[in-house]
Amino acid sequence: MNLFGTAGIRGDVVERVTPELALAVGRAAGRQGAEFVVARDGRETGAALAAAMEAGLESAGATVRRAGQLPTPALAFASQGRRGVMLTASHNPSTDNGIKLFDDGQEYDRAAERAVETGVEDEEPPRPWDEWGKSTNENVLDAYRDAVIEYAREYGAPLNGVRVAVDCGNGMASVATPQVLRALGATVISLNANVDGHFPGRPSKPTPETLTDLRSFVASDDFEFGLAHDGDADRIVLVNADGDVVHEDTVVALLAEHYTHASDAEDPVVVTTPNASARIDERVRAAGGRVERVRLGALHEGIAAALEDGDDGTEVVFAAEPWKHIHTQFGGWIDGVVSAAVLSRLIADAGGVEALRADVTERPYRKVSVDCPDAAKTETMERVETAIPERFPDATVETEYGVRAERADGSWVLVRPSGTEPYVRIYAESETVDELVAETKDVVANAVSAAEK
Repeated sequence: MNLFGTAGIRGDVVERVTPELALAVGRAAGRQGAEFVVARDGRETGAALAAAMEAGLESAGATVRRAGQLPTPALAFASQGRRGVMLTASHNPSTDNGIKLFDDGQEYDRAAERAVETGVEDEEPPRPWDEWGKSTNENVLDAYRDAVIEYAREYGAPLNGVRVAVDCGNGMASVATPQVLRALGATVISLNANVDGHFPGRPSKPTPETLTDLRSFVASDDFEFGLAHDGDADRIVLVNADGDVVHEDTVVALLAEHYTHASDAEDPVVVTTPNASARIDERVRAAGGRVERVRLGALHEGIAAALEDGDDGTEVVFAAEPWKHIHTQFGGWIDGVVSAAVLSRLIADAGGVEALRADVTERPYRKVSVDCPDAAKTETMERVETAIPERFPDATVETEYGVRAERADGSWVLVRPSGTEPYVRIYAESETVDELVAETKDVVANAVSAAEK
């Protein structure tokens, strides 16, 4: 597909995600559903795009419920039993915006996205004037926050007096995470907690480099931990009491282990992606469950596949990519606010971040890119699929989503082509990670060279 990427439609508002595109997508989507709840994040361009989207939906005959500015997970929550549209570019810069489509609390799958893309290409005209839909305003935020609070209370321990610093990044977490944590009993100090689409406090993407203020703030005061979100609050980053960012795969492992322990299913399953650490598998196995992997951007598809391939005792207890988590007992969408609430209560129960992560084995991790023209990617990956098992004969190799080799000691390497840039990516984790990367890079470079001849 040319329109949809791994997380909806996203790009520059002048060149790609224009009002004209929003109108066309709205009209195409509106022919597939009767009722849509529409929301946007805090970006300056959100109001205009939302207006164009609503016009497209209504001119296709759909009813529109305007929900205003929301975190993406709150819009997903509101889309249960109907469809939803979120205007957001997530962690992208202010110059960008995007469109995410939901059906009954889940992001559109590939088939639904293709149908919308076909509708956009066909440029179907509006419905007759007397078949256009209506629009009303709707309050979503209160119900969403109350649901998160009630759900989180099922896990961990009360936050009575726990001091937490929350960096909202001038994004939509500002209206959700601090309020939820305070309702759960925490003492919350917020940074960048005013919604501002210019992201004046820091870039929208929370990384160790962009979170210097939060890290120094947590380390210099009596905070037990810190949390940070991206612009639409679907991502989350955890900072320990010393101001160090906890690795995103460790956070996934902690939540995955807890949900596996908490489940009484005969076959508890955690769904994650090929680039995720083997530490997740180790903690899930220790808790009595198993891990299934699915391509990046398709956690909902992985959940469906795991259930279809399982039996009556199979339950998907958690699904996650690095930084992005689906709490399946709460809903089928990525939700950084729920992650903040549940993680906080687990940390309180354990007596701190370091106590909670004590059993997680963290090996050195690397991600590198090898130049590869788009035209050579297919043949390159075919050659890598043969060469990796030969280079690492002691490893278990999976080839469904790239080429992933995992050794008995928990070390692993993944090779996959970039979907947007002329590279082949290498992800690796090992006590001797530089050696593992060097060997793998040699395999990939030889494959690229052969494919280009």
